[in-house]
Amino acid sequence: MQAGAGSGSNMKNALLDSEELDPEQHLHFINALEMPRWTYSSERKTFEKSAEAPSLGGNPASRAMFLRDRYNIIKQVILRNENFSPPAVAGRDRENYLKLTSTKNLLGRAGQRFLLFGMLAHAQDGRLCLEDLEGRVVLDITETGPSEGLFTEGCFVLVEGDYTEEEILQVIAMGHPPSERREVARSIYGHIDFLGKGVTTVAEDEKFEEMMHSQSELSLTFVSDLWLDRPRTLRGLRKILDGYIETNFMPLVFVFCGNFTSKDVTTGSGLELTRYQENFEALAELLASYPGIADKSHFVFVPGPLDPWGSSTLPRPPLPSSFVNKLKARLPKVHFASNPCRIKICAQEIIIFRHDMMSKMLRNLVGIKPEVESGDLKRYLVQTVLDQCHLSPLALNVQPTIWELDHALRLYPMPTALILADKYERYELTYEGCHVFNPGSFNGTPFGFSTYFPQSGRSEPSFVDDEEE
Repeated sequence: MQAGAGSGSNMKNALLDSEELDPEQHLHFINALEMPRWTYSSERKTFEKSAEAPSLGGNPASRAMFLRDRYNIIKQVILRNENFSPPAVAGRDRENYLKLTSTKNLLGRAGQRFLLFGMLAHAQDGRLCLEDLEGRVVLDITETGPSEGLFTEGCFVLVEGDYTEEEILQVIAMGHPPSERREVARSIYGHIDFLGKGVTTVAEDEKFEEMMHSQSELSLTFVSDLWLDRPRTLRGLRKILDGYIETNFMPLVFVFCGNFTSKDVTTGSGLELTRYQENFEALAELLASYPGIADKSHFVFVPGPLDPWGSSTLPRPPLPSSFVNKLKARLPKVHFASNPCRIKICAQEIIIFRHDMMSKMLRNLVGIKPEVESGDLKRYLVQTVLDQCHLSPLALNVQPTIWELDHALRLYPMPTALILADKYERYELTYEGCHVFNPGSFNGTPFGFSTYFPQSGRSEPSFVDDEEE
C-alpha cells in the first residue's frame, strides 16, 4: 500500500532538494501484515530482521519470542534512562542510581529491598506475580499506594518492595517504565527500516520538518464508527463533504474506521451480509458524487470489532474484497487497511487503532482500582500504552494476538501521532511528544470527527449538526 514515488535514494534526494514539498511523493500506507519483522537482540544491543516471513499459526517458540521481545525492548529503554544509568565517574552519585534486580537474585536475601522489572501475571493459584526472563516472584500489593497509569495482567512494570521469608515481595511502589521520545529512538535506530518503506536519516527528517512549515493546509480527516446501516450517517457525511467544497478545504487523506455497522453481521443471515455490501455501495456512490474530493484525496478503511470477518485476535486483516468492490471501482485512491495500520507522511509516522481500549483496560485492572476523573483516565490510558511500547498491554487470554505479528502492535520507536479510535468519549492530548487522540463515535449528536494537521502535529475536533434539510 504505497502512494507516490521516490523509493530510490536518488529520487528522494532530488525531492528533498526541491523548494516545495509534495506530500504525495512521501506518503505511504502500511498494513500490519506487510511490516517487516524486527526482533531485538540483547546480545548485540540492536534490532535484527527476521529472514522468514511471519506465520499466522506460529509455533511454541514464537510465543516465547514475542514476549521476550517486549521485555527486552522496554528494558533497553529503562537502562538508557538517566535514573538507571550509573555515572561514568565514581562518586556519591554512582551509589544513588536505581539498580534493577532479577527474580533469581532474590533467593536467600529476605529482609532486603529490591527494584525489579517484569511482566504482571497470575500464578496457577490465582496470586499476582511478577515474571522476568529468569523466574517469577509472588507480589503482595495490599499496602501499595495508588500509582499513575492503568495496570493489567500482561503489563511490564517496575516494582519496588521488601522480600520476605515467605518468598513474597511486599510491594511499596509500582509504576510503568519510563518512555523514550521518538527523536531519541530515531537517533539510535534511524538506520532500521521498521515500516519497510525505506529509511530516512535524522538529517532528512529534520529537512522534512522544515519543509512541512509551509504545509498549513495539509490535513488528514478521521471518522470512527461510520455506521452505514443508519440513514443519518450518510446524511452527516454529506454535510462534511459539502462543507469542504464550500470552503475549498481538501484533506489529503480520509480515514474511515469501523464499525461500519451498528450491529454484528458476521453471525447473521445472508440477507444481513447483502445489506452490509449494499451499504458500502451507497457510500461509494456518495463519495463519487464529489469528484473534486474523490479523485484527489486518499480514502483509508480500517475495520472495527463488528466488521466481517470479526475476530478478537490482533492484528485484524482488511475488510474482505467481496464487500467493497464498488468502492474500489469508484475511488482511484482507496486503501483497505488492517487494524492497526500505519501512515507514513514525510518524517511522521501515524498509527491508527480501532479498538475499545478504555473499557477493556478498565475491566482487567489488577490491584487498586483508580478512583479518578474521566480526564485522568484518558491520560492514564495514553501513558500506559506509550510507556508499554505496545497497543495491547494485556494478557493473551484477554486479548489474543498473532504471535509472529506482534511487532505490528509495537509502539517503538514512539509514533508522531496515535489515533486510539474508541467508542469512549473523544479526547486529544500529547504525551512525551506523541499526539494521541480519539475522534469519538461519529454517530453522536451532533456528528463528531477529528482532523490532524502534520504541520503542527496536533488535531482538532469538529462537529456537524444533525438537522435534516
